[in-house]
Amino acid sequence: MVVMNFVLMCLIFGTTFLGIKIGVDAGVPPFLSAGLRFFMAGLLLFGFMHWKEKTQLRLLFRKEVFLTGVCLTFGTFATLYWAEQYVTSGIAAVLSATGPMMILVIQTVILKQKGNRLSFMGCLVGLIGVALLILPSFSIKVSPFWMIGCFAILVGEVFYATGAIYTKHVVQKFETTSPIALNAAQMMHGGILLILLSLFTQDIQSDKLLSPASIGSLFYLTIVGSMIGHTIFYWLVSRTNPVFPSTWLYISPLIAVILGVIFYDEYISWLTAIGTVTIIAGTVLVNFKTLRELRLRKRAAFWDVKH
Repeated sequence: MVVMNFVLMCLIFGTTFLGIKIGVDAGVPPFLSAGLRFFMAGLLLFGFMHWKEKTQLRLLFRKEVFLTGVCLTFGTFATLYWAEQYVTSGIAAVLSATGPMMILVIQTVILKQKGNRLSFMGCLVGLIGVALLILPSFSIKVSPFWMIGCFAILVGEVFYATGAIYTKHVVQKFETTSPIALNAAQMMHGGILLILLSLFTQDIQSDKLLSPASIGSLFYLTIVGSMIGHTIFYWLVSRTNPVFPSTWLYISPLIAVILGVIFYDEYISWLTAIGTVTIIAGTVLVNFKTLRELRLRKRAAFWDVKH
């Protein structure tokens, strides 16, 4: 179940980078697009859970949920949506692959947790892959905004890593609360903050919001990307650890790059392809211990049932 949900999450998130790019290029202000996506998804999910009497309104007023929304939704996606005005969806996906590395750094350097050697080797392999993938862009076209956009995505991944680690703490503290309700509440907080940021910083034109591309992008990202994808992520964190589900950021670049080339005429080179494969190879090293534990746990459960 864990591996199946992980694969599904990777497939979903791999398509969201292109969905974001389509919406941004259609003229929707980036912060507003992100804010509407997450607030609507959170509202629908939380409303459903409240109707089923599986959560209460007071959850929305807990500081833990607010802080999770600041990191996982607001900080991560404000930077990503803004950056995709200037970088391709493939490059954005690969730079986002630094998320698991950020998690390991924070856990080891700041939280003083003992690091896993294979995980750090995987991070190194992943960094090499990122370098290979973005290298062709330097020979094609480098603008100040391209550089700032790349840096913004990396800053967003610091928010993401912090939020992923903190999510584990929140899930444990609210162990009787459904991960779906926790995810919905944090998306609502992050979405509201993104909408407020857009109102103060961006020019909103209603005709841009009503174009087919804008509506299609928002619908897909809200229903599939946020309501389904982020709920699976929250579930995986509650069942494993912050690093394992975050390695979707290694798998999804391959999907994002391929989709960008096929449907959006984005550039790809041999270095890009090699870099993408290298990043995915790092996933095996980073997740080796977790995957082995899952396999052993599954085998033990099988023998318990059999005997």
